Amino acid sequence: MNIVVLDGYTLNPGDISWDGLKALGEVTVYDRTAASDIIPRIQNAEAVFTNKVPLTRESLAACPKLRFIGVLATGYNVVDIDAANERKIPVANIPTYGTAAVSQYAIALLLELCHHIGEHSNCVKRGDWTNNPDWCFWNHPLVELAGKTMGIIGFGRIGQETGRIAQALGMNILAYDEFQNPALVTDTCRYTDLDTLLTQADVISLHCPLFPSTQGIICKDSIAKMKDGVMIINDSRGPLIVEEDLRDALNSGKVAGAAVDVVSTEPIQADNPLLQAKNIIITPHIAWAPKESRQRLMDIAVENLKTYLNGTPQNIVN
Repeated sequence: MNIVVLDGYTLNPGDISWDGLKALGEVTVYDRTAASDIIPRIQNAEAVFTNKVPLTRESLAACPKLRFIGVLATGYNVVDIDAANERKIPVANIPTYGTAAVSQYAIALLLELCHHIGEHSNCVKRGDWTNNPDWCFWNHPLVELAGKTMGIIGFGRIGQETGRIAQALGMNILAYDEFQNPALVTDTCRYTDLDTLLTQADVISLHCPLFPSTQGIICKDSIAKMKDGVMIINDSRGPLIVEEDLRDALNSGKVAGAAVDVVSTEPIQADNPLLQAKNIIITPHIAWAPKESRQRLMDIAVENLKTYLNGTPQNIVN
């Protein structure tokens, strides 16, 4: 089988192996693929793997041998699903590889907002502590989380794991999700409606998919319902937040701090409003990227192709 990986570098910059795929056929891995190179690189492929390189109707039409598309991510909007359906090409994604990593990162963002550890470490290295007249100092308010309430918008696997860690820190959880599991309700975790979550949460963490109903769920109107001094975490999808509105809320002090690993356009553009906001941490979409998480992603991607070849396909989204 002729297998092509269009943008393998993000998944594997060299610290994990492609051997699992190589056992299934002849593999060509490109670190990155420009739009003009997509068709030339895949026109003879039988299986194609992509992370962010788009597979359009035009590109699929140019690939008569193509039998399988693997997306090296959970989201699969980079593939023209209608065109794949018309050509009877199954599209498989990776639905569950990053639960532990992304939830851990959400808590890491929150703890950084609460303590600004990196900044205080840099201050010490600059000599600020050496030259300080007192035995200690801090440049930001320090926040204790025990007893505070985290509102989690989207209580699927990642939201639930984030809530579990937050409860271990002594927090109470308000969860908002269309699908509720009564077995998850405890003294420190309960479901609620969105307005109640917005008005009662000290911290709001976003873990929902990007749908028309969730796009811009954090906006001027929803922020107005929040407590003064709320903190907002997002390592889910950038367009869940209206960035101009969050910028204004941060600069006015309505929102005490925000930490995001995702933005509306990635890589972030120089005119992104969040770059003009106070008290915000922005990281380059790396919540999913620990080696352990990427190895799981690789293993599932290999298994997706293997099960397709065996006639028992898994994780097919179309």
